[in-house]
Amino acid sequence: MKKVGFFVALTGILFGASDGFGAAIYPLYNGYQGTNAAGQVVLLPTTNGTIVQTSNPNVANTTRITGALPRVGSNVVATTTTAAGRQYYQPSDFDRLADSGLYVGLSVGYSASVRGSMLSDYMNEEKGQFVPGAFQEADFDTDTVIPLQISVGASINNDLRIDFSYLRYSGIAYPSMVKSSDGIGGYVDAVVDGGAITSNVTMLNLYYNIDAYTGYLAGGMLRPYVGVGAGISLNTIADYVVYDGTFYSEMEPSVAGPGDLTGISDVYAYHNGGTSEQLAFMVEGGLTTEMDGGIKIDFFVRYTNLGQVRTSGSIILSQTEWLGDGAGNEYPADYDSTYHYTNWYESGRLGTIDIGARLRLQF
Repeated sequence: MKKVGFFVALTGILFGASDGFGAAIYPLYNGYQGTNAAGQVVLLPTTNGTIVQTSNPNVANTTRITGALPRVGSNVVATTTTAAGRQYYQPSDFDRLADSGLYVGLSVGYSASVRGSMLSDYMNEEKGQFVPGAFQEADFDTDTVIPLQISVGASINNDLRIDFSYLRYSGIAYPSMVKSSDGIGGYVDAVVDGGAITSNVTMLNLYYNIDAYTGYLAGGMLRPYVGVGAGISLNTIADYVVYDGTFYSEMEPSVAGPGDLTGISDVYAYHNGGTSEQLAFMVEGGLTTEMDGGIKIDFFVRYTNLGQVRTSGSIILSQTEWLGDGAGNEYPADYDSTYHYTNWYESGRLGTIDIGARLRLQF
């Protein structure tokens, strides 16, 4: 009996000490309550060791909010929620003008300025004045010039893209009126017919977005960029005829013998055109915006240097000769004199300033 009483007393002491030590080492805080997995009330001990029965909190399930997040800066508040004062990014709106992937482009422009002129390199040749041409520098004659460009390219990163392009210019012509040397230090007017100029250019182009320095413009709708390019241009000038109706006196009829040459008139010079391969380059600046369907539009201003336009150097000259009759008079010969000149070139440098728009379809 003594042993049984001893064990009962020892057990009471140990359980009492356990409650005291547990409260000291693992304190439980008043007010903490919860339910188990079955939703039943949990009985939790307090710091003084007593058991507190809590009522069922009957907690409702959290409402799940579905749908797209508000746009950046939006003050729209979802149903069953209140404004948290926090802004969200919608991924499709982030940097929507960024370049990415492959693209094809088509541009149409208008040449606001065509720079360049033709000049003959045979003006110092003997009797060069009898071959009408641009002995005095003459600016190109232009109708409406609409350069067309097709390009295929890809983005290297968000700011840099590269493409290969084909560019065509037409509607440029040899000047319609030129100044031809009169052989005595002056010039006379000569009329030109023909001489259409076309240029076909292939270029490798590099474009760089500069919004990191300027920021987006027009409230984020426009992204500025600059570009450079270099390549080869094939510049072709068609055949043309230059007519000089001036009468050139060679000898006074009063002193001319029968059949002597007294003058020349109605000089026609048939210039064979030519094609020259030239180094070309361009500098461009513009603004990019976006349409639906992955199409971007570049509004640009571009300077293109197309190199030199040059004839083949072959000129066929036809002129009317006047002969003396030995009695102080002169008369036109019943034939036309014809001469063939070779390596007598006419040439000029060609450049344009274009404004236009380019559509780019990204893949």
